[in-house]
Amino acid sequence: MNSFNLPQSEQLNTQCLARIFDNKSESYKLFWFKAILEHVLKGETEISFDSLVNSMIKNAWYMVSEYKLNLGPADAIEETVLHLHTISGIAPSEKEDKIISFIKQCNDPKFISLKKRLCTMVPYRLQAPFMSDMPSPVWKKRSSVIEYINGQQGMIYYLEPGNSILDMRVLVTPLWADYLKANAGILMGWIDYNMIIYLQRRNPSVPGISSKLYPPQARQLGAAKVYWKAVIRASQVKKPLLDIYSDEILAEKSISIDHFIPWSYVAHDELWNLIPTTRSINSSKSNNLPEWKTYFHRLCETEYFAYQLVNEYDHMRDLQEAVEKCMKDHVNDAEVRHKLYRPGQSQLEFSNRLEEIVFPAYESARNMGFGIWKYEL
Repeated sequence: MNSFNLPQSEQLNTQCLARIFDNKSESYKLFWFKAILEHVLKGETEISFDSLVNSMIKNAWYMVSEYKLNLGPADAIEETVLHLHTISGIAPSEKEDKIISFIKQCNDPKFISLKKRLCTMVPYRLQAPFMSDMPSPVWKKRSSVIEYINGQQGMIYYLEPGNSILDMRVLVTPLWADYLKANAGILMGWIDYNMIIYLQRRNPSVPGISSKLYPPQARQLGAAKVYWKAVIRASQVKKPLLDIYSDEILAEKSISIDHFIPWSYVAHDELWNLIPTTRSINSSKSNNLPEWKTYFHRLCETEYFAYQLVNEYDHMRDLQEAVEKCMKDHVNDAEVRHKLYRPGQSQLEFSNRLEEIVFPAYESARNMGFGIWKYEL
C-alpha cells in the first residue's frame, strides 16, 4: 500500500515507478533505488554496479551495525554489512566517507562474493513493473533479461555489460535523470516511507524506527546538562554526586550526559534514561548496555537523590528553573511524568517505578544484540 502520490509526467510512466516496491521479500530494492537516486543527484547517469552496491552497504551500515535492526531472515545486505563489520573494525557510528573508503579498498574474498550476490537479481527485478509482458522463461537467464530490458522503451535505466558483474553499468536515461533530480525530495521521502514500513514489520518491538534510517546525529542534551549541573551544585549541601560507573566525584564543569540504555536503541532523550558521567567513561561505554546487576541500583540511587533535591530545595531558583526546562524538553510522556516524578515517593517506590520503565527496554535492547559493558580502570 502506498499513500504517496508521486509527481506525474506526461513523458514518463510514473505509475510503473510507483509500483517498484510492491513486491519485496528483502530490502535490496529499496537500497538499490536509493543508491541510484543518490548518484544521479551527484550528476552521474552511468554508474557501475560496484558503486551502487557500495552505496547500498553504506546506507545499510547504521541500521545494521549501530541500531541492530533486522533487515530480514536471510537478507543479503544485512549479511554483507555484518561481515564488513567483523573484518573492518570500523566503529558502528563511523562517518560515511570513511565507511565508503574502506569498502572501496576491501579485497576480502568473502566480502567481494557478497557484493556480487547483491547484483544477481535487484538490477533487473526493480524494473519489473515496466516489463509486465516479459515471458517468464526470460528471467531464467541473465543475458536474456539484459537483452529484453535494453529492448524496451521508457525504462528508468538500461544495462551495459562489463568484464565482471561488478563492472556492469546502469545507464539512467536523460528524461528519468531529469525527473529524479527535479523531484528528489519527494522521492527520498517515498523511499524512507517504504523503508520504515519494511523495517517496522521486521522489528515490531523496536522504538523510533523513523530515527534509525540515517547516521546518528549529535544529541540535543543542553537542558539535561544544565539540570544535572544544577543537581551537582545543590548536592554539595548534602554529599557529592558520584558517577554511577566509577564512583568518582562528578565535577560540574566536566560532565557528559550518558544514555543508560543506548540512544541507538531507545531513539529518544527522556530524562529517566539520562545520567551524568565523565567524557572518557561515556566514550568507553559507547552504545553498549551497562551491566544490569552492577549499575541499575546505582542509577536508582542517583536518580532518586536528584528527585529528593528537586522536591526539598524548591527555594533554589537555578535548580527549579533547570528542572522546569528539563521536564519540558526531556519528559514527553505524561504517564511517566505522573508515575515517576510526582512528589512524596519513598526510594523503594521510586526505584520500583523506574525499574518498570527501564527494564523492558533494557531486555529488548539486549535481545536485539546490544553488548553488555562494565567499567574497568
